[in-house]
Amino acid sequence: MRSDGDVRRGAPLTLLVDGQAVAAFEGETIATAMLACDLLAFRLDRGGRPRGLFCNMGVCGECLVTVAGGSASPRRLRACLTPAADGMIVTTRPDERR
Repeated sequence: MRSDGDVRRGAPLTLLVDGQAVAAFEGETIATAMLACDLLAFRLDRGGRPRGLFCNMGVCGECLVTVAGGSASPRRLRACLTPAADGMIVTTRPDERR
């Protein structure tokens, strides 16, 4: 849930997470955008169970997602450290790229 108080936000943008359009604002991370839209699973463990955000500061790697967009090849990045960008394509399950 985003704060509705006296907050200045960047320009609105949209990214795709597992094929779902996710609204975000310039300056937010992928993790912020996902959490604000109630997308809590960033990956699956070996047993197929969803794993959520843990440290939110780039240390644990629980929020690794695959990011594509523009001309760059897809890359595994930490959602908690990666700024959201308009048109970015994010996949939480690397073997299910869309």
